[in-house]
Amino acid sequence: MASNIVIGITTCGKFDNYKRWIEQEPGVEVVRLDYDDGGDAFRRCDGMLLSGGEDIHPRYYGKEEYLKLCHEIDEKRDALEWKALEHADKNGTPVLGICRGLQVANVFFGGTLLPHVPAFGKFDHAKVNGNDRYHTVTVDTNSLLKKVVGASEGVVNSAHHQAADRIAPGLVANALSPDGIVEGLEREHGASGPFLLLVQWHPERMKDLQSPFSKNIKETFLQAVRDEK
Repeated sequence: MASNIVIGITTCGKFDNYKRWIEQEPGVEVVRLDYDDGGDAFRRCDGMLLSGGEDIHPRYYGKEEYLKLCHEIDEKRDALEWKALEHADKNGTPVLGICRGLQVANVFFGGTLLPHVPAFGKFDHAKVNGNDRYHTVTVDTNSLLKKVVGASEGVVNSAHHQAADRIAPGLVANALSPDGIVEGLEREHGASGPFLLLVQWHPERMKDLQSPFSKNIKETFLQAVRDEK
């Protein structure tokens, strides 16, 4: 019998949501990537999931003047996820980034963020009365994401006030909201490198967990992890 794959999920206030979602699949063990691991947990991981959460400090992308537009910031978490991405990039570890996970990965590879989407002339993408919004996304026909979800359009949830602005070198947008917000990123033109899929929505808590924009993303990530192990 094949051994379990180990997925490291970065610490956050809703860690259990991600853990339950990933552990629904057989043969998967989850470890929490926390501030005080000292890198030991990274080395156990066959794959990494960068979870949602606080804003990234804008000094990471050279825009400290954006600080006044940010909400909660946790610089210990910024440092943790930076190290996680360094480890994944060096060791060929597959990565799935969700919400903040997309944003921190874009910054890590050299991109920038919109610190507050409504302040830059876009519709608000944050929660309404504590509940996720839902909206359509258009998927790039030639993207990995299109192969994953098998659709050129879909409906996803939305609970963010920051978003990718300038896309990092080597990455490309694979999905957009109707008002032009980047909803997904991946490696450009199948560039060499470990599996990397980044989505701005929350597939782990969509109303329909059987939607290809949830289920197929999880299954493709876990298969990529198995293939690399």
